[in-house]
Amino acid sequence: MMENNYNQIFAKRTKALAIRIINDLSDLPYSDKVSVIRKQIFRSATSVAANYRAMCRARSEKEKYAKICIVVEEADETVFWLEVIEEINMISKEIADVLMKECLEILKVTSTYKSKLKSKVA
Repeated sequence: MMENNYNQIFAKRTKALAIRIINDLSDLPYSDKVSVIRKQIFRSATSVAANYRAMCRARSEKEKYAKICIVVEEADETVFWLEVIEEINMISKEIADVLMKECLEILKVTSTYKSKLKSKVA
């Protein structure tokens, strides 16, 4: 039961990050660079949330492991896009720092979980 509660909390947390990224970047004025980067980070951030949710509903340990692998990969990609956004000053440093901190925490937690699951399916 405790794992289920944690999964629900963490699923909400990944979804909240995706929504925050969408809201923080949606109102930026159009340019080619903004359009390309915004599309990529929207895809990776929403994929983190969607695949974490799918992982919670997995029917087997192998399926759970496969989904958490996607979550880790997409979280890392989101970190990449946040680094790019910060380096080109697309959004304020304050907003970038908040988003980066949360995304790195999600990446760290899911990477640790992935390692634990790997030992179960190996």
